[in-house]
Amino acid sequence: MENGKFIRIGVTLLCTGAVIWCLNGCSSGEKMKWQTVKVARHSMSNMVSATGTVEPVTKVEVGTQVSGIIDRIYVDYNSVVKKGQLIAEMDKVTLQADLSSQEAQLANAKAEYDYQQKNYARSKVLYEKKLISDVDYEAAVYNYEKAKSSYEKSCADIIKVRRNLGYAVITSPIDGVVVSREVEEGQTVAAGFETPTLFTIAKDLTEMQVIADVDEADIGQVEEGQRVSFSVDAYPNDVFEGKVTQVRLEAMVESNVVTYEVVISAPNPDLKLKPGLTATVSIYTLEKDNVLAIPPKALRFIPDETMMEAMGVEVRAIPVENPALQKTVWLKNGEVLEQKEIKTGTATSTLMEVCCGLSEGQEIVVGMDSGLKKGRGPQQAETGASPFMPKPPGSGKKNK
Repeated sequence: MENGKFIRIGVTLLCTGAVIWCLNGCSSGEKMKWQTVKVARHSMSNMVSATGTVEPVTKVEVGTQVSGIIDRIYVDYNSVVKKGQLIAEMDKVTLQADLSSQEAQLANAKAEYDYQQKNYARSKVLYEKKLISDVDYEAAVYNYEKAKSSYEKSCADIIKVRRNLGYAVITSPIDGVVVSREVEEGQTVAAGFETPTLFTIAKDLTEMQVIADVDEADIGQVEEGQRVSFSVDAYPNDVFEGKVTQVRLEAMVESNVVTYEVVISAPNPDLKLKPGLTATVSIYTLEKDNVLAIPPKALRFIPDETMMEAMGVEVRAIPVENPALQKTVWLKNGEVLEQKEIKTGTATSTLMEVCCGLSEGQEIVVGMDSGLKKGRGPQQAETGASPFMPKPPGSGKKNK
Protein backbone atom coordinates (compact mmCIF):
# COMPACT_ATOMS: atom_id res chain seq x y z
CA MET A 1 0.00 0.00 0.00
CA GLU A 2 2.80 2.40 0.85
CA ASN A 3 4.56 1.64 -2.43
CA GLY A 4 1.37 2.46 -4.38
CA LYS A 5 1.00 5.70 -2.47
CA PHE A 6 4.56 6.71 -3.32
CA ILE A 7 3.98 5.89 -7.01
CA ARG A 8 0.84 8.05 -7.16
CA ILE A 9 2.68 10.94 -5.50
CA GLY A 10 5.54 10.60 -7.99
CA VAL A 11 3.21 10.58 -11.01
CA THR A 12 1.41 13.68 -9.65
CA LEU A 13 4.69 15.53 -9.16
CA LEU A 14 5.85 14.57 -12.65
CA CYS A 15 2.63 15.88 -14.29
CA THR A 16 2.79 19.05 -12.22
CA GLY A 17 6.41 19.56 -13.22
CA ALA A 18 5.51 19.08 -16.89
CA VAL A 19 2.83 21.77 -16.72
CA ILE A 20 5.10 24.18 -14.82
CA TRP A 21 7.94 23.57 -17.27
CA CYS A 22 5.64 24.16 -20.22
CA LEU A 23 4.24 27.39 -18.72
CA ASN A 24 7.68 28.65 -17.80
CA GLY A 25 9.04 27.69 -21.16
CA CYS A 26 6.29 29.53 -23.00
CA SER A 27 6.76 32.59 -20.89
CA SER A 28 10.54 32.60 -21.13
CA GLY A 29 10.76 32.15 -24.87
CA GLU A 30 11.00 28.32 -25.03
CA LYS A 31 8.14 26.95 -27.14
CA MET A 32 7.06 23.55 -28.38
CA LYS A 33 7.80 22.92 -32.05
CA TRP A 34 5.31 20.94 -34.09
CA GLN A 35 6.56 18.20 -36.38
CA THR A 36 4.12 18.34 -39.27
CA VAL A 37 3.90 17.06 -42.83
CA LYS A 38 1.54 17.86 -45.63
CA VAL A 39 -0.54 15.13 -47.19
CA ALA A 40 0.88 14.62 -50.67
CA ARG A 41 1.03 12.12 -53.50
CA HIS A 42 3.99 9.77 -53.70
CA SER A 43 5.31 6.75 -55.54
CA MET A 44 5.40 3.71 -53.28
CA SER A 45 7.56 0.65 -53.83
CA ASN A 46 8.72 -2.32 -51.83
CA MET A 47 11.12 -5.07 -52.83
CA VAL A 48 12.49 -8.44 -51.79
CA SER A 49 16.19 -9.14 -52.27
CA ALA A 50 17.62 -12.53 -53.17
CA THR A 51 20.44 -14.20 -55.07
CA GLY A 52 20.13 -16.67 -57.91
CA THR A 53 21.80 -18.33 -60.87
CA VAL A 54 21.39 -17.54 -64.56
CA GLU A 55 20.32 -20.61 -66.53
CA PRO A 56 19.00 -21.39 -70.02
CA VAL A 57 15.23 -21.78 -70.24
CA THR A 58 15.62 -25.17 -71.95
CA LYS A 59 18.70 -27.32 -71.35
CA VAL A 60 18.99 -30.91 -72.60
CA GLU A 61 21.60 -33.45 -71.54
CA VAL A 62 22.39 -35.71 -74.49
CA GLY A 63 23.47 -39.25 -73.60
CA THR A 64 23.57 -42.73 -75.04
CA GLN A 65 21.75 -45.94 -74.16
CA VAL A 66 24.45 -48.29 -75.43
CA SER A 67 27.99 -48.97 -74.24
CA GLY A 68 30.96 -48.61 -76.52
CA ILE A 69 33.79 -46.41 -77.77
CA ILE A 70 33.26 -42.87 -79.04
CA ASP A 71 34.45 -43.09 -82.63
CA ARG A 72 33.87 -39.53 -83.93
CA ILE A 73 32.84 -36.17 -82.45
CA TYR A 74 31.57 -33.50 -84.82
CA VAL A 75 30.87 -30.57 -82.45
CA ASP A 76 32.71 -28.67 -79.73
CA TYR A 77 31.94 -26.14 -77.00
CA ASN A 78 29.76 -23.23 -78.23
CA SER A 79 28.88 -25.04 -81.47
CA VAL A 80 25.49 -24.02 -82.88
CA VAL A 81 23.49 -27.13 -83.77
CA LYS A 82 20.14 -27.89 -85.40
CA LYS A 83 17.60 -30.51 -84.40
CA GLY A 84 18.59 -33.87 -85.93
CA GLN A 85 22.16 -32.78 -86.71
CA LEU A 86 24.84 -35.48 -86.31
CA ILE A 87 27.05 -34.58 -83.34
CA ALA A 88 28.87 -37.85 -82.55
CA GLU A 89 29.19 -41.50 -83.58
CA MET A 90 30.08 -44.59 -81.60
CA ASP A 91 31.99 -47.62 -82.79
CA LYS A 92 29.48 -49.84 -84.62
CA VAL A 93 31.50 -53.04 -85.08
CA THR A 94 30.12 -54.83 -82.04
CA LEU A 95 26.60 -53.54 -82.59
CA GLN A 96 26.68 -54.59 -86.26
CA ALA A 97 27.84 -58.07 -85.23
CA ASP A 98 24.97 -58.30 -82.76
CA LEU A 99 22.58 -57.37 -85.54
CA SER A 100 23.95 -60.02 -87.90
CA SER A 101 23.69 -62.67 -85.18
CA GLN A 102 20.13 -61.70 -84.42
CA GLU A 103 19.17 -61.76 -88.09
CA ALA A 104 20.49 -65.35 -88.32
CA GLN A 105 18.47 -66.35 -85.24
CA LEU A 106 15.40 -64.75 -86.75
CA ALA A 107 15.83 -66.69 -90.00
CA ASN A 108 16.25 -69.95 -88.09
CA ALA A 109 13.16 -69.24 -85.95
CA LYS A 110 11.17 -68.36 -89.06
CA ALA A 111 12.10 -71.64 -90.77
CA GLU A 112 11.20 -73.66 -87.68
CA TYR A 113 7.92 -71.81 -87.33
CA ASP A 114 6.96 -72.44 -90.97
CA TYR A 115 7.75 -76.16 -90.65
CA GLN A 116 5.81 -76.62 -87.40
CA GLN A 117 2.89 -74.66 -88.78
CA LYS A 118 2.60 -77.04 -91.78
CA ASN A 119 3.06 -80.08 -89.54
CA TYR A 120 0.31 -78.84 -87.25
CA ALA A 121 -2.06 -78.33 -90.17
CA ARG A 122 -1.50 -81.92 -91.42
CA SER A 123 -1.86 -83.37 -87.93
CA LYS A 124 -5.11 -81.53 -87.40
CA VAL A 125 -6.65 -83.01 -90.56
CA LEU A 126 -5.52 -86.54 -89.65
CA TYR A 127 -6.73 -86.16 -86.07
CA GLU A 128 -10.18 -85.09 -87.23
CA LYS A 129 -10.33 -88.28 -89.34
CA LYS A 130 -9.24 -90.39 -86.34
CA LEU A 131 -6.07 -91.45 -88.14
CA ILE A 132 -3.58 -90.35 -85.42
CA SER A 133 -3.64 -90.65 -81.67
CA ASP A 134 -4.25 -87.88 -79.19
CA VAL A 135 -0.60 -87.98 -78.15
CA ASP A 136 0.66 -87.33 -81.68
CA TYR A 137 -1.79 -84.48 -82.17
CA GLU A 138 -0.90 -82.82 -78.85
CA ALA A 139 2.81 -83.06 -79.70
CA ALA A 140 2.15 -81.30 -83.00
CA VAL A 141 0.22 -78.54 -81.25
CA TYR A 142 3.00 -78.13 -78.66
CA ASN A 143 5.77 -77.91 -81.27
CA TYR A 144 3.76 -75.38 -83.28
CA GLU A 145 3.11 -73.10 -80.29
CA LYS A 146 6.75 -73.33 -79.23
CA ALA A 147 8.03 -72.42 -82.69
CA LYS A 148 5.57 -69.53 -82.89
CA SER A 149 6.74 -68.07 -79.55
CA SER A 150 10.39 -68.41 -80.54
CA TYR A 151 9.78 -66.63 -83.82
CA GLU A 152 7.92 -63.77 -82.14
CA LYS A 153 10.73 -63.37 -79.60
CA SER A 154 13.30 -63.19 -82.40
CA CYS A 155 11.24 -60.50 -84.12
CA ALA A 156 11.21 -58.44 -80.92
CA ASP A 157 14.94 -58.97 -80.28
CA ILE A 158 15.94 -57.78 -83.72
CA ILE A 159 13.96 -54.57 -83.23
CA LYS A 160 15.96 -53.92 -80.05
CA VAL A 161 19.30 -54.67 -81.76
CA ARG A 162 18.48 -52.41 -84.70
CA ARG A 163 17.48 -49.62 -82.27
CA ASN A 164 20.77 -50.01 -80.39
CA LEU A 165 22.64 -49.71 -83.66
CA GLY A 166 20.71 -46.51 -84.31
CA TYR A 167 21.73 -45.19 -80.89
CA ALA A 168 25.34 -45.33 -82.04
CA VAL A 169 24.54 -42.33 -84.23
CA ILE A 170 24.03 -39.41 -81.79
CA THR A 171 22.06 -36.40 -83.04
CA SER A 172 20.95 -33.14 -81.45
CA PRO A 173 17.40 -33.30 -80.04
CA ILE A 174 16.86 -29.51 -80.26
CA ASP A 175 18.12 -26.36 -81.96
CA GLY A 176 20.63 -24.72 -79.67
CA VAL A 177 24.22 -24.26 -78.53
CA VAL A 178 26.57 -26.86 -77.06
CA VAL A 179 27.46 -25.54 -73.59
CA SER A 180 29.20 -28.68 -72.33
CA ARG A 181 31.09 -31.63 -73.84
CA GLU A 182 31.92 -34.48 -71.49
CA VAL A 183 33.69 -36.98 -73.79
CA GLU A 184 36.60 -37.24 -76.20
CA GLU A 185 37.16 -39.38 -79.27
CA GLY A 186 38.31 -42.88 -78.27
CA GLN A 187 36.75 -42.70 -74.83
CA THR A 188 34.70 -45.68 -73.67
CA VAL A 189 31.29 -45.03 -72.20
CA ALA A 190 29.33 -47.60 -70.20
CA ALA A 191 25.55 -47.32 -70.25
CA GLY A 192 24.67 -49.49 -67.29
CA PHE A 193 22.27 -48.39 -64.58
CA GLU A 194 22.79 -44.71 -65.44
CA THR A 195 22.86 -43.05 -68.85
CA PRO A 196 26.17 -41.21 -69.32
CA THR A 197 25.95 -37.55 -70.39
CA LEU A 198 27.93 -36.76 -73.53
CA PHE A 199 26.80 -33.19 -74.31
CA THR A 200 24.67 -30.47 -72.77
CA ILE A 201 22.77 -28.36 -75.28
CA ALA A 202 21.04 -25.10 -74.36
CA LYS A 203 18.16 -23.86 -76.48
CA ASP A 204 18.05 -20.18 -77.55
CA LEU A 205 20.44 -18.26 -75.29
CA THR A 206 18.61 -15.03 -76.15
CA GLU A 207 15.96 -16.13 -73.63
CA MET A 208 17.46 -16.96 -70.24
CA GLN A 209 16.03 -17.33 -66.75
CA VAL A 210 17.21 -16.72 -63.20
CA ILE A 211 16.52 -19.30 -60.49
CA ALA A 212 16.47 -17.21 -57.30
CA ASP A 213 16.40 -18.53 -53.74
CA VAL A 214 13.91 -16.43 -51.73
CA ASP A 215 13.83 -16.66 -47.94
CA GLU A 216 10.73 -18.15 -46.33
CA ALA A 217 10.07 -14.83 -44.54
CA ASP A 218 9.69 -13.04 -47.91
CA ILE A 219 8.12 -15.68 -50.14
CA GLY A 220 4.58 -14.69 -49.13
CA GLN A 221 5.01 -11.36 -50.90
CA VAL A 222 6.23 -12.82 -54.20
CA GLU A 223 3.71 -13.47 -56.97
CA GLU A 224 3.83 -14.29 -60.67
CA GLY A 225 4.05 -11.27 -62.95
CA GLN A 226 5.96 -9.01 -60.56
CA ARG A 227 8.73 -6.86 -62.04
CA VAL A 228 12.32 -7.84 -61.29
CA SER A 229 15.66 -6.12 -61.73
CA PHE A 230 18.97 -7.88 -61.26
CA SER A 231 22.68 -7.44 -61.81
CA VAL A 232 25.64 -9.76 -62.31
CA ASP A 233 29.27 -9.27 -61.32
CA ALA A 234 30.38 -9.69 -64.93
CA TYR A 235 28.62 -6.41 -65.87
CA PRO A 236 28.49 -4.29 -62.67
CA ASN A 237 27.21 -1.20 -64.49
CA ASP A 238 24.30 -2.95 -66.24
CA VAL A 239 20.87 -3.57 -64.76
CA PHE A 240 18.82 -6.36 -66.35
CA GLU A 241 15.03 -6.54 -66.25
CA GLY A 242 12.68 -9.50 -66.01
CA LYS A 243 9.54 -10.72 -64.30
CA VAL A 244 8.49 -13.55 -62.03
CA THR A 245 7.19 -16.47 -64.11
CA GLN A 246 6.93 -19.20 -61.45
CA VAL A 247 7.01 -19.59 -57.66
CA ARG A 248 7.94 -23.19 -56.91
CA LEU A 249 6.30 -24.87 -53.93
CA GLU A 250 9.17 -27.18 -53.03
CA ALA A 251 11.10 -25.96 -49.98
CA MET A 252 14.90 -26.07 -50.11
CA VAL A 253 16.56 -26.57 -46.71
CA GLU A 254 20.26 -25.86 -46.27
CA SER A 255 21.94 -25.26 -42.89
CA ASN A 256 18.46 -24.99 -41.31
CA VAL A 257 17.61 -22.12 -43.67
CA VAL A 258 14.42 -22.60 -45.69
CA THR A 259 14.20 -21.00 -49.14
CA TYR A 260 11.93 -21.33 -52.16
CA GLU A 261 12.95 -21.22 -55.80
CA VAL A 262 11.51 -18.38 -57.87
CA VAL A 263 11.88 -18.51 -61.66
CA ILE A 264 12.50 -15.12 -63.31
CA SER A 265 12.50 -14.48 -67.04
CA ALA A 266 15.66 -12.79 -68.33
CA PRO A 267 15.64 -11.58 -71.96
CA ASN A 268 19.18 -11.74 -73.32
CA PRO A 269 19.22 -10.19 -76.81
CA ASP A 270 22.86 -9.09 -76.51
CA LEU A 271 23.98 -12.53 -75.22
CA LYS A 272 25.66 -10.88 -72.23
CA LEU A 273 24.12 -13.29 -69.74
CA LYS A 274 25.94 -16.59 -69.63
CA PRO A 275 24.80 -19.82 -67.96
CA GLY A 276 25.99 -20.09 -64.38
CA LEU A 277 26.39 -16.38 -63.58
CA THR A 278 25.35 -15.34 -60.07
CA ALA A 279 22.61 -12.71 -60.05
CA THR A 280 21.69 -10.26 -57.30
CA VAL A 281 17.91 -9.97 -57.60
CA SER A 282 15.39 -7.33 -56.49
CA ILE A 283 11.75 -8.42 -56.78
CA TYR A 284 9.31 -5.49 -56.66
CA THR A 285 6.46 -6.78 -54.54
CA LEU A 286 4.75 -3.36 -54.41
CA GLU A 287 4.67 -0.59 -57.00
CA LYS A 288 2.16 2.27 -56.90
CA ASP A 289 2.42 5.72 -58.46
CA ASN A 290 0.64 8.95 -57.58
CA VAL A 291 -1.02 7.70 -54.39
CA LEU A 292 -1.97 9.78 -51.35
CA ALA A 293 0.40 8.79 -48.56
CA ILE A 294 1.59 9.85 -45.10
CA PRO A 295 4.39 8.72 -42.75
CA PRO A 296 3.31 5.76 -40.56
CA LYS A 297 4.39 7.60 -37.39
CA ALA A 298 1.49 10.04 -37.88
CA LEU A 299 -0.82 7.25 -36.67
CA ARG A 300 1.14 6.93 -33.43
CA PHE A 301 1.00 10.58 -32.37
CA ILE A 302 -1.26 11.26 -29.36
CA PRO A 303 -1.39 14.83 -27.97
CA ASP A 304 -1.28 15.45 -24.23
CA GLU A 305 -4.44 17.41 -23.43
CA THR A 306 -2.97 18.99 -20.29
CA MET A 307 0.03 20.27 -22.19
CA MET A 308 -2.12 21.47 -25.08
CA GLU A 309 -4.32 23.47 -22.72
CA ALA A 310 -1.24 25.04 -21.13
CA MET A 311 -0.06 26.06 -24.60
CA GLY A 312 -3.47 27.44 -25.54
CA VAL A 313 -4.10 24.80 -28.21
CA GLU A 314 -7.64 23.57 -28.72
CA VAL A 315 -7.97 19.78 -29.06
CA ARG A 316 -10.96 18.41 -30.96
CA ALA A 317 -11.04 14.67 -30.47
CA ILE A 318 -13.53 12.17 -31.88
CA PRO A 319 -14.92 9.12 -30.08
CA VAL A 320 -12.81 6.04 -30.78
CA GLU A 321 -14.71 2.84 -30.07
CA ASN A 322 -12.10 0.33 -31.22
CA PRO A 323 -8.54 1.72 -31.10
CA ALA A 324 -7.16 -1.53 -32.54
CA LEU A 325 -9.16 -1.15 -35.76
CA GLN A 326 -9.78 2.58 -36.07
CA LYS A 327 -6.86 4.61 -37.42
CA THR A 328 -6.72 8.33 -36.72
CA VAL A 329 -4.42 11.28 -37.37
CA TRP A 330 -4.35 14.86 -36.05
CA LEU A 331 -4.84 17.80 -38.39
CA LYS A 332 -3.23 21.13 -37.43
CA ASN A 333 -5.15 24.25 -38.30
CA GLY A 334 -3.55 27.21 -36.57
CA GLU A 335 -3.93 26.63 -32.81
CA VAL A 336 -6.47 23.85 -33.31
CA LEU A 337 -5.75 20.13 -33.37
CA GLU A 338 -8.52 18.09 -34.95
CA GLN A 339 -8.62 14.31 -34.89
CA LYS A 340 -9.61 12.58 -38.16
CA GLU A 341 -10.38 8.93 -38.83
CA ILE A 342 -8.80 7.54 -42.00
CA LYS A 343 -8.66 4.31 -43.94
CA THR A 344 -5.27 3.06 -45.08
CA GLY A 345 -4.06 0.68 -47.76
CA THR A 346 -0.65 -0.71 -48.56
CA ALA A 347 2.37 0.41 -46.59
CA THR A 348 6.15 0.51 -46.76
CA SER A 349 8.67 1.32 -44.07
CA THR A 350 8.40 5.07 -44.80
CA LEU A 351 4.95 5.61 -46.32
CA MET A 352 1.37 4.47 -45.79
CA GLU A 353 -1.32 4.82 -48.43
CA VAL A 354 -4.42 6.81 -47.45
CA CYS A 355 -7.57 5.50 -49.10
CA CYS A 356 -10.00 8.03 -47.62
CA GLY A 357 -10.29 10.57 -44.81
CA LEU A 358 -7.65 13.07 -45.94
CA SER A 359 -7.14 15.46 -48.83
CA GLU A 360 -3.98 16.52 -50.57
CA GLY A 361 -2.32 19.53 -48.95
CA GLN A 362 -3.74 19.06 -45.43
CA GLU A 363 -1.22 19.44 -42.62
CA ILE A 364 -0.98 16.61 -40.09
CA VAL A 365 1.07 16.35 -36.90
CA VAL A 366 3.59 13.53 -36.59
CA GLY A 367 5.31 14.62 -33.35
CA MET A 368 6.49 17.48 -31.14
CA ASP A 369 9.90 18.90 -30.23
CA SER A 370 10.89 21.36 -27.51
CA GLY A 371 12.44 24.54 -28.91
CA LEU A 372 15.80 25.97 -27.86
CA LYS A 373 15.72 28.03 -24.68
CA LYS A 374 17.70 31.22 -24.49
CA GLY A 375 21.15 30.62 -23.05
CA ARG A 376 21.03 26.82 -23.67
CA GLY A 377 24.45 25.30 -24.13
CA PRO A 378 25.56 23.78 -27.44
CA GLN A 379 25.56 20.22 -26.08
CA GLN A 380 21.88 20.43 -25.10
CA ALA A 381 20.97 22.00 -28.42
CA GLU A 382 22.48 19.09 -30.33
CA THR A 383 21.01 16.32 -28.28
CA GLY A 384 17.58 17.92 -27.73
CA ALA A 385 17.33 16.08 -24.41
CA SER A 386 13.97 16.12 -22.66
CA PRO A 387 13.91 18.07 -19.36
CA PHE A 388 12.02 15.15 -17.78
CA MET A 389 14.79 12.62 -18.46
CA PRO A 390 17.46 12.07 -15.74
CA LYS A 391 20.80 13.73 -16.43
CA PRO A 392 23.98 11.66 -16.77
CA PRO A 393 26.49 11.89 -13.90
CA GLY A 394 28.53 15.10 -13.98
CA SER A 395 26.32 16.75 -16.60
CA GLY A 396 25.42 19.57 -14.20
CA LYS A 397 29.03 20.51 -13.50
CA LYS A 398 30.42 23.62 -15.13
CA ASN A 399 33.55 23.46 -17.16
CA LYS A 400 36.50 24.95 -15.39
